Amino acid sequence: MSIQDLIASASDRLTPTDRRIARVVLANPTLLAFATVSDLAAEAETSRPSIVRFATKLGFEGYTELQNWSRDGVAEQISSPSHRIRNPEGSSSTAVHHAIEGAVRNTFSAIDDDRLRAIAEPLAQARNVWILSGETSMAGAHTLHSGLSMARADVHLVEERSTGRILSSASPSDAAVVFDFARYRRHTVTACQAIKELGVPLYAVTDSPLSPLASLAEAWFELSIPAIGPFDSSVPAVTAAELLVVEVVKLLGDSARERIDRLEELWQTTGVFLNYSRKPNREL
Repeated sequence: MSIQDLIASASDRLTPTDRRIARVVLANPTLLAFATVSDLAAEAETSRPSIVRFATKLGFEGYTELQNWSRDGVAEQISSPSHRIRNPEGSSSTAVHHAIEGAVRNTFSAIDDDRLRAIAEPLAQARNVWILSGETSMAGAHTLHSGLSMARADVHLVEERSTGRILSSASPSDAAVVFDFARYRRHTVTACQAIKELGVPLYAVTDSPLSPLASLAEAWFELSIPAIGPFDSSVPAVTAAELLVVEVVKLLGDSARERIDRLEELWQTTGVFLNYSRKPNREL
């Protein structure tokens, strides 16, 4: 049953306040899926108890149960690959081109100099940098890990299978960055909560102020993530990661340049790259 069906079945019992809440929920189903009681109450211009009463009228024991149901149902229907692949709209090459182009423009608009520096400075100064990610946002995490680890030491990509072991040495002198977008991975949110409890400042690259990561973060980027065919585009997350790397390198100054020079020398010494030069074209 959809949220529309639930509201329709309870329509005759809804007060004017309930109807105002229902209009807000129907206009933005992801709000119900990820907003707190206070967030939804503010959006509907009502009280927290009114939100709880609304949930009980729809047949739930309280708002938490309604939200869990919504996360498992409504949000998944909106954004799941299986749903998208059955909807041909937006899958043409022209639509994909416009979607990616718009997402890149939005990324540059969302990440102004002040917001960029607010996240880059801790990454430049931290003892360790921990990078966490959901599965579909991993491209941004890999880009940040690759770039930062060439510019400074002690940068760690935290994988789900080894989260506890890797984070056991984290401390308040470190910094953590998380990449994740709706549908948010349960493990990612849980790991971020754990790292916050360790006193590690957290910075998020996510897609909404209602993201469960935004409320945990000291500072965060809000990116627009378009659907490209059945999947979310990785382009905005990669763009944000590259902007962060450039800013951190700038802040590190000589230390980053010296580290990159040492890396280059090691690459040459160990023959990392193929020694190849193009031969001039020969006439037959």
